[in-house]
Amino acid sequence: MTTPEGLAPPGKLHADLFSQVILRHLGAHDPDVVVGPRHGVDHGIVRTGPGQVLALTADPVFIVPAFGWQRATWFAVHILASDTAMSGLAPRWMSVDLNLPRELDDEGVAELWQGYATACEDLGIAVVTGHTGRYDGTSWPMVGGATCMATGPDDGYVTSAMARPGDQVVVTKGAAIEATALFGGTFADPLRDALGNAVVNAADALFEAQTVVPEARIAASVGLREEGVTALHDATEGGVLGGLVELAEASGVGLRVERDLIPVRPEVRAICGHVGIDPYTAISEGTLLATVRPHKVTELLTALGEQHIDAAVVGEILPAEEGRHLHTRDGAQPLAHPGFDPFWAAFAEWSAAPQG
Repeated sequence: MTTPEGLAPPGKLHADLFSQVILRHLGAHDPDVVVGPRHGVDHGIVRTGPGQVLALTADPVFIVPAFGWQRATWFAVHILASDTAMSGLAPRWMSVDLNLPRELDDEGVAELWQGYATACEDLGIAVVTGHTGRYDGTSWPMVGGATCMATGPDDGYVTSAMARPGDQVVVTKGAAIEATALFGGTFADPLRDALGNAVVNAADALFEAQTVVPEARIAASVGLREEGVTALHDATEGGVLGGLVELAEASGVGLRVERDLIPVRPEVRAICGHVGIDPYTAISEGTLLATVRPHKVTELLTALGEQHIDAAVVGEILPAEEGRHLHTRDGAQPLAHPGFDPFWAAFAEWSAAPQG
């Protein structure tokens, strides 16, 4: 599959290619791999000793200098830590590979790393190894990769493959948080001209909402597995609807989603409408998807509210034979993954357009 320009679409590989190329070839078999790579599962789990496991995640180091080093590195670290936090375990260690453009001078390297290290320290994460260099052929924002790790008891983690029929589906913050924040932070001037100061200021204020580490900590404090939260997933590429389908597929369950119960903030609706993307399927780092045993839903919502994190129940996990359906004012329709995230094409188009 290619775009009209003859290039592969941006973003994650489509499911079929991922299954055929990646999942069929995973190196040596190791019996201590408890949870390996799977669609819609944010982290791997390995056994490190009797009763103990390690959760690991890997992601690009995504740094946008236009945001300023402090904001840009905060975002990069929280993207990485958020996936690890979906295990219900607290992120603890990180290895970092930085492949930086040669135009970044020594002062820039120092400022970048100070911001990165500070963000790690604030989350209680120690950087334990890595690689740092400047190379030809590298460019912002993808300037390397990192692995984040957490450890805990073998009965004290969750994955997005653990949802069960009867669980309630909780969504925090709402749809398209990341898409809106990145558009607002990158294209503030033209968006102000079109939508006004209030919308752009509200979008910019969402920048620091692009993390699910706080919600994951709250979920773990309420209880995991039979004690409360059965599965956690962050709504990245494919947005809220894509993330919910990934979770259902990973767990092998059915799903009912009430679209109008998914929160969509006014600034999200305004910016997504203006740039022509569907907020329900647009990238939304900062939106936590949680499946929760019915007797713990109120406790979770209360705990989130006490930390000023908006959340809503938007559906229910069903037996697999009941299928996956999206309910709207026009009735029910089959719910499938939306495919490639609309954010990337829209963001590329705006980036290429003359500004000012």
